[in-house]
Amino acid sequence: MLIDLRSDTVTRPSPGMRRAMYEAEVGDDVFGEDPTVRRLETRVAELLGKEAALFVPSGVMGNQLAIKVLTRPGDEVLLGRESHIFNYESGAPALISGVQLHPLDDTPGWFSPEALALAVRHGHDWEPRSRLVCLENTHNRAGGVVIPPDVVEAVTAEARRHGLALHLDGARLWHASVALGVPEHRLAAPFDTVSVCLSKGLGAPVGSVLAASADLIAEARRFRKLLGGGMRQVGVLAAAGLYALEHHRPLLAEDHAKARRLAEGIAELPAFEIDLERVQTNIVRFDVRRGTAESVLTQLREEGVLMVPFGPRTIRATTHRDVSMQDIDRALAILHRLFGRATA
Repeated sequence: MLIDLRSDTVTRPSPGMRRAMYEAEVGDDVFGEDPTVRRLETRVAELLGKEAALFVPSGVMGNQLAIKVLTRPGDEVLLGRESHIFNYESGAPALISGVQLHPLDDTPGWFSPEALALAVRHGHDWEPRSRLVCLENTHNRAGGVVIPPDVVEAVTAEARRHGLALHLDGARLWHASVALGVPEHRLAAPFDTVSVCLSKGLGAPVGSVLAASADLIAEARRFRKLLGGGMRQVGVLAAAGLYALEHHRPLLAEDHAKARRLAEGIAELPAFEIDLERVQTNIVRFDVRRGTAESVLTQLREEGVLMVPFGPRTIRATTHRDVSMQDIDRALAILHRLFGRATA
């Protein structure tokens, strides 16, 4: 039996979620007539402390709609070099919004207010206009770390001092909330727009939600249609999101505990190097001391354990609701059997 730790997007709908999808009340969402979608959007807006929200097919669309409504062509977006928007969204900001991305060093999972201040343009005619700052919480490529609230406060305050708009890629904001013991609306408060994912961690089969002011969401709805994101009787999917928020979100701490167990077991192996302080949520990132990530992953795959490469010598494992603590122990037993000596 496979132990799939590639991502928290590989989950299957739970029986209760499937039942909720089957029983969902639906209507035509392009006409604004799907009551289940409306309930989902209202609920997410409440959780994030925003006026309104918009259900979208993916986190990429949520992020790109935010960039679209907060910028003009020729503007510049300041964001992390390791961020999802910069690395995993197919260059969409340039194509969809006509903006330039200005990446800052975010190795810890964030950049400093001082680095932001140095990067802001001065308004000369020959420069792009600095318009928008994007943060990511939790930060995927940094290993699922949570941005400390005081850092968020300092960076967003610096952005406002320069008159910049703010977007939060909060695909795993639910995890940050659990790790900090802080409600989502407090983490979302400094930002004009916030995108959250329903499939990462929460276990819905598809979907994200963008939250913002009513005016921004009205504009985003129009651009969603322009991008082909207008959906019809989509309440069957929104019902999965509502079920996930009510039934799966309270269980995210269990995924964090699984990640901690996995990380501590990996730390015992001389073949690998791991920083346990950076294992804060459901992502475990570790390095191969000798050999390559691919060689390790090939051996694990042959034993039924799936992870993903995050660099030539870096591996990422992500825990989720479809992997039990017993699965984690089985994966650790395999890791210890294969790499108990420094042979990787």
